[in-house]
Amino acid sequence: MSLQRDVDYRERPDLYRVGRGEEGVFRVEPYKTELLPLWRFRTPEAARASADALLARYHAYRAAGDDVGMDMARKYLQMGWSRSLRYAKYPGGRKRTPAGDPVAQQTWADPGKRESARIFRAALNEVRADMAYRDAVGRLAR
Repeated sequence: MSLQRDVDYRERPDLYRVGRGEEGVFRVEPYKTELLPLWRFRTPEAARASADALLARYHAYRAAGDDVGMDMARKYLQMGWSRSLRYAKYPGGRKRTPAGDPVAQQTWADPGKRESARIFRAALNEVRADMAYRDAVGRLAR
């Protein structure tokens, strides 16, 4: 997927392409500017506030019929889940040492990040189960 940085995807949703996972999360404007400040996962409390804020933004995009915004909110929720899980399993979130050697995955290196991951996963599942989201992705994939 090649998303351009100099495009306003709210004005040009026809140029948006649904990508794998979190692709384009730091490129798609104005959504990056709207959603990135809401994304936090350091503590379960921060994750709860972040997931709630991102879900609220998702519902606002849904109410406005903004398919791109709905998908971007989903991507930030997914990113919250995946990053929290990475820090939960690897000390400091690092999968490799500075020398490039793999770090052994721990069952739960950080229980707080594990809880953050659960919080984001629940919000992500809510979005994925929403038929309006599924319809939006179908429209965007055309």
